[in-house]
Amino acid sequence: MEDWAEIRRLHRAEGLPIKAIVRRTGVARNTVRAALRSEEPPAYRRASKGSLVDAVEPQIRQQLTLDAQMPATVIAERIGWTNSLTILKDRIRQIRPEYVGIDPADRIVRAPGESAQMDLWFPATRIPTGHGQTAILPVLVMTLTFSKLLSAMMIPSRQAGDILAGMWELIAGVGKVSKTLVWDRESAIGGRGKLTDPAAMFAGTLGTRIVLAPPRDRRVQGHDRTQ
Repeated sequence: MEDWAEIRRLHRAEGLPIKAIVRRTGVARNTVRAALRSEEPPAYRRASKGSLVDAVEPQIRQQLTLDAQMPATVIAERIGWTNSLTILKDRIRQIRPEYVGIDPADRIVRAPGESAQMDLWFPATRIPTGHGQTAILPVLVMTLTFSKLLSAMMIPSRQAGDILAGMWELIAGVGKVSKTLVWDRESAIGGRGKLTDPAAMFAGTLGTRIVLAPPRDRRVQGHDRTQ
């Protein structure tokens, strides 16, 4: 799912040709072509328990210690990996943030159209929901990092469907999608440090990229504040 989304982002947002995308991602040329032709994301396949990557994770971590940005294809060559590159890339994607040590929000190039900060805010005021019930409903906030334009809308819940629908509305209000959308570890987006399938599908459809900030990072506004 993430490969599909990244291939479409590189082609649509960065304008890279197929040959360059193949070099950047390490994905086969035919796979890149198929991802660009397909408007639908690939079917989800649950990974089996006891991955083959478990045995080589210490070697992966050793290579990331040398270079946190080392491409997965280079790591595969150095550790002598001969199995599926996809499962190796998935594991590297999960553990790489432990070695990068830089908040993705700090690496944003604040140029027009480059990035937007996404967040949830929970106001203290309770909203009537019917039958005498009230609830604190989340407000989805989007801030464009270049112009500082801020837009927001209240959504029914913090479930993936409501958040993504809200993002669609806010982006449509601007008229264009930023190349990068920065989120904290909101569970419906990527609470475990890896994009959820709905979030990856959303990013791939729009040809953008969702970047997850490290956990407990004080420089990224928390979504649970109610003050």
